[in-house]
Amino acid sequence: MWKPVRKFLNDIHLYAGLTCGLIVIAVCLSGTIYVYNTEIREFFDSERYFVEEKGTPKSLDELKSTLEQQLAGQVVGVNVFQQEGRTVQFLVKEEGQERPATYFVDPYTGSVLANNVEKTGTEEFMGYMFSLHRWLLLDKIEEPIMESMTNQELGRFINGVATLLFLLGVITGMVIWVPQKVKNWKQGLKVKWSGNWKRINHDLHNTLAFYSLGALFIMAVTGPFWSYQWYKTGWQKTWDTYQPPKEEKKGPAPEQAKNEETADEEEIQPAYMLSLDEIMLAANTNLDYAGNVRITLPQKSGGEVSISKSRTGFFARAGADQLKLNPENLEVKETNLFGDLPVRQQIGRSVKALHTGEIFGQFTKFLWFLGCLIATSLPITGTLIWLNKKKKKKPSKARKAASVVEAEMA
Repeated sequence: MWKPVRKFLNDIHLYAGLTCGLIVIAVCLSGTIYVYNTEIREFFDSERYFVEEKGTPKSLDELKSTLEQQLAGQVVGVNVFQQEGRTVQFLVKEEGQERPATYFVDPYTGSVLANNVEKTGTEEFMGYMFSLHRWLLLDKIEEPIMESMTNQELGRFINGVATLLFLLGVITGMVIWVPQKVKNWKQGLKVKWSGNWKRINHDLHNTLAFYSLGALFIMAVTGPFWSYQWYKTGWQKTWDTYQPPKEEKKGPAPEQAKNEETADEEEIQPAYMLSLDEIMLAANTNLDYAGNVRITLPQKSGGEVSISKSRTGFFARAGADQLKLNPENLEVKETNLFGDLPVRQQIGRSVKALHTGEIFGQFTKFLWFLGCLIATSLPITGTLIWLNKKKKKKPSKARKAASVVEAEMA
């Protein structure tokens, strides 16, 4: 009974791999690079992120005031890093701009070093890697390929199909890896380097896949989250993080809309002064541990100060803690600690960290880097195994035919 089941699963594993092989190579190769997206950007564009320590850094309020005067804009947020010698990243909304731009500021001199509007070669390269990983670069094609969907949607769909096939290959691979004889199980845990290249290729496929099985499964099971809405909804409902979309409200009458728009414009600037230094002190007081802090300021009266703090370190756990402060007196209105969430919700909210390997800092990122590199090789080694088996079958058929002819002649 086991042999036909094993053969059936082996066929699924084979044809799923052959079908999605080329796409998996492209997606996993770009994913291997993108695992270290932050580190690559900081290494090649280090002048944006790191500065020479020159005495005592200026206060956040002083940096904010200087920057707003220089740009004639409004600071709406700031990212402060725990590590010394790092630039402070200010989010500034300038007049006429829909989205704020990020400015990299030297905390010791107050000078603006760069902004994220001007793309560097590294950023453009990593942008292509992201596009290849998510949309197979189809979003870079201007002419629409299909009338029913955009090129980006098409790339997302194809990527999702390939990822689901890869997930199917991982699941079936788990089963067919188990040796038919218990005494042979150790062979699946090592590569026989003394064998011929076919044996080494076979062992590389089986052994490397086994050791990276956990990372491969997590990457594959989280990947379709960004390809299909039904998968995203299912994930959120499974892990108890689903929130139904808000119903669309009918728009107000034209005159009412005009009045509301005017009122909104008048409310852009709050009536009180906000001190970034005091907000930073409140953040570190209520979240008493070393970490990177992101502060978002209210842009309208009645808004709240939002704080997000994440841990740093080699084994740093993903999942930021969040605070909401009353902007008038900086009292804590709401505290959301990631560690206080049920385990189900922690998993559900960590879908991105699980997919990219940031779930436990640099430790898991390195494991995911190796896993993604192995995943890139699996379609290649698997295809070679299939081709070698096909070549082996052909001579046997030829010999069988020759023996039949010889028997007839006799």
